[in-house]
Parts: sequence; C-alpha cells; structure tokens
Amino acid sequence: MVEAREDEGWETPKKMSCRIPSEIPCPPPPRKRSSPSSGKGRDPPKGGYFQPPDLEALFALTPRSEACA
Repeated sequence: MVEAREDEGWETPKKMSCRIPSEIPCPPPPRKRSSPSSGKGRDPPKGGYFQPPDLEALFALTPRSEACA
C-alpha cells in the first residue's frame, strides 16, 4: 500500500539532467568595432566650430540697488 504523507507537494528535481551546471564558462569579450577613420585626423567642420558668446559678459555682476526696508 502507498503511504500518503501530509507534507506532499512540490519537490526539487533530483535528476542530474535537471541540475544547473556548477561551472558555466564566461562568454568571450565583445569585439572592438573598427572605425573607418581610425588613425586619421578629422577635417574641421565646413561651417567652423561653435564660438560661444563672451561668458564673462553673461555672468558679469551688476551693482545692486539698495533694498527697500
């Protein structure tokens, strides 16, 4: 006769085919992409580089007037 256990339910598989391998080899590192201009200098842009406005003028402190109390 088969004995019925109260704690029957799901169990972890015990077969070797169901086990996770203990040591998984690491994948190889990604290959570097070869850039078409590797080793060559770039030509400057046709319109020239961006010339920002005078930053000192933008952040210049103006004298404050007296605060009303």
